[in-house]
Amino acid sequence: MKIFCIGRNYIDHAKELNNPVPKSPLIFMKPATAALTDGKPFYHPDFSNNIHYELELVLKISKNGRSVQEKFATDYYNQIGLGIDFTARDLQDSLKDKGHPWELAKAFDNSACIGNFVDKSEIDVRNISFSLQKNGQVVQNGQSSDLIFVFDYLISYISGYFTLQTGDLIFTGTPAGVGKIDIGDNYIGYLGDKQMLQCTIK
Repeated sequence: MKIFCIGRNYIDHAKELNNPVPKSPLIFMKPATAALTDGKPFYHPDFSNNIHYELELVLKISKNGRSVQEKFATDYYNQIGLGIDFTARDLQDSLKDKGHPWELAKAFDNSACIGNFVDKSEIDVRNISFSLQKNGQVVQNGQSSDLIFVFDYLISYISGYFTLQTGDLIFTGTPAGVGKIDIGDNYIGYLGDKQMLQCTIK
């Protein structure tokens, strides 16, 4: 399983971190060891003092594909879920300042919390509402209609560089509202009004 992640795919999120709005998808990857599933807790690592939550819509790839045309891209994923991209922001800022890759800040163990999935036929993929609660308070709200680069375009773009394989995941970007996690926090993600993800920080 490969985990593809898209950075700065919502204008408001790019602005809140003082980043330029990208003109093409900003792609990074996480290894399979980043996956945190089945509602398991996230244990705060000691190499960072400023880890942020980033709630994202996640696509699950349903068949292999290479150089997929955008008009056919919808056939390459069958499920949509929620995930949290945990980001060591202090490390990321330091790496960015040095012009270095982001892996240490983005791809560490358990940094991709993965919730449940629904069949895409059950929802309007062009207008998905999703949200994240932190300790009972809503901290992020997103709409798929606000994506800079939509699902089909992302699949086409990524597959031009990497062969997509069944079971691969695409984290499609986070809306505004990201923030620091603390030990004891409890996060619940919703797709519409349906709870799809839960993660406690230990």
